[in-house]
Amino acid sequence: MSQPSTVPAAAPEAAHPKTFQFSTSLVLQESTGLRASTLPTLAKLLRTVPDSCIYYHTHHFLLQHHYLTPEPTNDFAYWVSEVLGDDRLGERLASIDVREHSSLSSLRAALADTVSGYLTQRPAVRFRFVGAGEEFFFIKSIHVVMPTPYTAATLEEFAHALRQVSIRSLYFHMFDARLRVGRSTNDFALWAGEQLGLKGLADAIARLDPYAHTLETLRAMLLALVEAQLARREVPNA
Repeated sequence: MSQPSTVPAAAPEAAHPKTFQFSTSLVLQESTGLRASTLPTLAKLLRTVPDSCIYYHTHHFLLQHHYLTPEPTNDFAYWVSEVLGDDRLGERLASIDVREHSSLSSLRAALADTVSGYLTQRPAVRFRFVGAGEEFFFIKSIHVVMPTPYTAATLEEFAHALRQVSIRSLYFHMFDARLRVGRSTNDFALWAGEQLGLKGLADAIARLDPYAHTLETLRAMLLALVEAQLARREVPNA
């Protein structure tokens, strides 16, 4: 397991930082009525289904199996390998690195292009199909965002709240904000850099790989970075 990055010395905290509101989200599932029984249909639907479908089928396991690392593969790879029986394409879909995509449109394109490219290379596989009930059913996620009782105006308050919030809150701020909402980094790094003026801490938090660790491990790594920053401030001339 990798250790938290060392936080370099940083500028003093901003005089009047904006309070960080810890939020959480309830993720609901809704069937789209769309399904695929062949690879051509899967490729077509990957380009047209709502973004919330792409997000659901590549991220829902992170909360359902938050205690596992490495994380389970995406739903598309699982269906292609285990149901349609095409291990080669399944491996290609499983190898798509979500971390390399800063938007759902980019991730969608990578998934769809992988299937379309495979069909071009191996035209015969377009005739492979599954029976009724075994199709890939597209589900979309509906996120209901709610504030938690925890807020922070200082790094000390942030550390205290970070120890208390649920893993759903961690998930919301580490995953949702970056990919589903389309921000350049996670909420914690954004607040540390923009509101506290702690660029070194912000960069260290941004470098954490949320896909390579369980949510509880992420919590511990975040706390280690924050506590190191707090300890550094207490040392004269640090």
